[in-house]
Amino acid sequence: MQRSFNNANTPSIESSRIAVPIGTTLDRFIKNNQDQFAYASGELSQLLRDIALASKVVNREVNKAGLIDIMGAVGSQNLAGDDQQKLDVLANIRFTRALTKGGEASALVSEELDTFVDLNNDGKYVIAIDPLDGSSNIDVNVSIGTIFSIYRRKSPVGTPIQEEDILQPGSEQVAAGYVLYGSSTMLVYTTGHGVNGFTYEPTLGEYFLSHPDMRMPVDGKIYSVNEGSANSFSAPMKAYIQYCKDQRYTARYIGSLVADFHRNLLKGGIYIYPATAKDPKGKLRLIYECNALAFIAEQAGGAATNGHERILDLTPATLHQRTAFYVGSLNMVEKAGELESAS
Repeated sequence: MQRSFNNANTPSIESSRIAVPIGTTLDRFIKNNQDQFAYASGELSQLLRDIALASKVVNREVNKAGLIDIMGAVGSQNLAGDDQQKLDVLANIRFTRALTKGGEASALVSEELDTFVDLNNDGKYVIAIDPLDGSSNIDVNVSIGTIFSIYRRKSPVGTPIQEEDILQPGSEQVAAGYVLYGSSTMLVYTTGHGVNGFTYEPTLGEYFLSHPDMRMPVDGKIYSVNEGSANSFSAPMKAYIQYCKDQRYTARYIGSLVADFHRNLLKGGIYIYPATAKDPKGKLRLIYECNALAFIAEQAGGAATNGHERILDLTPATLHQRTAFYVGSLNMVEKAGELESAS
């Protein structure tokens, strides 16, 4: 005879938190999907783990930034002309150290460095990274992020890094992703087979799959642009903003690229950093900001252009090349492009 242990004094195991599945860790997910990689020999999987490890360290530093003296500027600027924050420098050190010790990357391109870094190993990959995007928001406790791209090197392993290894179009990326340090910390990445998001569980020190097969709505009702610079926008850009207002879209602009992109990825919308009179070629950097988010957007069903051309088709001429950037829901990006083309 089967006995029941369910009574008023004994909660069922099914209703207990003990029975709740803990979920799929990032490490297990990578292993289970390694055969999707174009070159499934383990190095790319290890690279993703190295990036995840460094992000955990940076997350720890971000979370305690207000308690110790690691907020504020260091008194210098990077090559892009941005004031370097203390956490910018710290994040760059953490990611560089993790990728160097991992041994799978042969070169590193970073927003915080004037030139690329030859990591002096036999790695098959090149990493482009913005270690801490939106760092000007650190002091006011607004979400910030990390953006990364992974490319296979073109030159033979064991030889000096060449320009062709560094200045690759975004279409050559084998993986890309970002980490969002917000109310929860998330790592979102793609290897060209869809987009998956993982949320960090700090008590276990692990990323768990929380957003499988992320899809960006084909339409949205959010537009994200710094309208404080509207007087210096082109006529087509002004026309698109007016179109958004006529459609009663909602304006949402955080000022942290990763945070604005992440919201629009989930809810549908468009993020625009257009060319202006001050920055006629745009302000965002192609190699380590726009390419990664463009790859993710396309893999999620969205689009990314410079207003005229697909971002992933652009071949960079310089390390810190800038571009105008339109990214988000497919129909919204296409509408903005129509107005630009009509000019």
